[in-house]
Amino acid sequence: RSLVAEGRELALTRRFTLVAEFADWAMALLELGLGRPEEALLHAQKVAATGAVLWAGLDRIEAAVRADVPETAREWVDGFEAWAGNGPGAWARAVALHGRALLADHEQESEHLFEASLKAHAQAARPFEHARTELAFGEFLRRNRRRTNAREHLRRALDGFETLGADLWAERARVELRASGQTARRRSPSTTEQLTPQEIQIARFVARGLSNREVAAQLFLSPRTVAFHLRNVFRKLGISSRTELAQVHLDAAGQ
Repeated sequence: RSLVAEGRELALTRRFTLVAEFADWAMALLELGLGRPEEALLHAQKVAATGAVLWAGLDRIEAAVRADVPETAREWVDGFEAWAGNGPGAWARAVALHGRALLADHEQESEHLFEASLKAHAQAARPFEHARTELAFGEFLRRNRRRTNAREHLRRALDGFETLGADLWAERARVELRASGQTARRRSPSTTEQLTPQEIQIARFVARGLSNREVAAQLFLSPRTVAFHLRNVFRKLGISSRTELAQVHLDAAGQ
């Protein structure tokens, strides 16, 4: 929050409208992740004058729907849908369908639109938005007393969020999954099956105390490549430091 406030102040001082709207977009997304749609909507309404209106389309629409302001949500969906029809990509079509699903009046219509959105997501490369649609579809199914069907989508949402390190959203999916009658465990830092062979190799060297440059020399890689793989290791294992990595059991990993 403090970084967003600082960034927004600097942007307004220098009249960088796009940067200021990105700051409000970031806050809208944060509030949505925290389950505070009214606060999210206040920030989403400030995103109105630049291309951020389109990039933040899903967040703005969801904030309006969850804050129970359907007229605003429909207006925003109409605008986004018109843009999505001009060919920006499968992800935009998926978001437009997601928005329509949230606003549909009948259960069958919502289900059809969510399914169409997921098909469009399968052709795109936006895993966060994809997981968001899985979560929304799962929530919809659970609220319509279709808990068994809901679990499949909620598990996919949870896996997607955990893979991305989107902790707030993962917790939302986890809560929904519990409400559907299934308990989901948090990923354990000791779980190493998700690491690639090269990530395991790098993780072992780092766990022994080697620097990125020293690991790079051992593996004939650049320090930048080592840093990239190490970030993936931290994300996949749910850790944030070399000290934590040293405590992970890596001996049997990859064998």
